[in-house]
Amino acid sequence: MRITQGTFSFLPDLTDEEIRLQIDYALSQGWACSVEFTDDPHPRNTYWEMWGLPMFDLRDAAGVLQEVRACRAAYPNHYIKVNAFDSVRGFETMRLSFIVNRPVEEPGFRLTRTDGEGRVQRYSMTSYASERPAGERYGVKR
Repeated sequence: MRITQGTFSFLPDLTDEEIRLQIDYALSQGWACSVEFTDDPHPRNTYWEMWGLPMFDLRDAAGVLQEVRACRAAYPNHYIKVNAFDSVRGFETMRLSFIVNRPVEEPGFRLTRTDGEGRVQRYSMTSYASERPAGERYGVKR
């Protein structure tokens, strides 16, 4: 199952050159970039682990790509995304977020329905990855 979170997720994976162009665009808008990673991309898990600090003063895409490559080297079988944050007063929000790395195997999610009183139905999603012991997630030994 291909996870479709963030901008460009319905497209084929971006090349490093395409990633650089998107970072260049974000920096040209004055947005600060950051890199995040996770092994459990549950849709409600919007805050992933930060890779380093947000790069508020950076104006060159090469610096952000260097951090992306370092994160990929440390976590090759994790989801990694680049975020672009607009810190202009009045916006102060994420303007762009896109996945730049995926694990080889994307296990997906299970939808569970619970029938309650009065025929009320409740749904919840559980990541198949979260059911595995931490050392077995995506075949990575920690």
